Amino acid sequence: MNELVIWLAEEGPRNTGPEFGKASPFGLLVVVLLLIGTFALVWSMNRHLKRLPESFDPEHPEADQAVDEGTVEADSAAPPREPGGQ
Repeated sequence: MNELVIWLAEEGPRNTGPEFGKASPFGLLVVVLLLIGTFALVWSMNRHLKRLPESFDPEHPEADQAVDEGTVEADSAAPPREPGGQ
């Protein structure tokens, strides 16, 4: 372990050149386009969310309430079913 630390400490600076660390104009263009795209997506999502109703509950739930509570009466003309769906 000590040899590794010493070897890493002894390693000289890497030749990075005079252009190391400088951002290109193309990189700036990519970042600006990504920011514009993100802004457009958030703006569009806000527009869609404003169009949603406050609640998705039906105005007259009486017809659905019977089915939800399991109080639908069985059809007397249909033959009784066996357990297991057969």
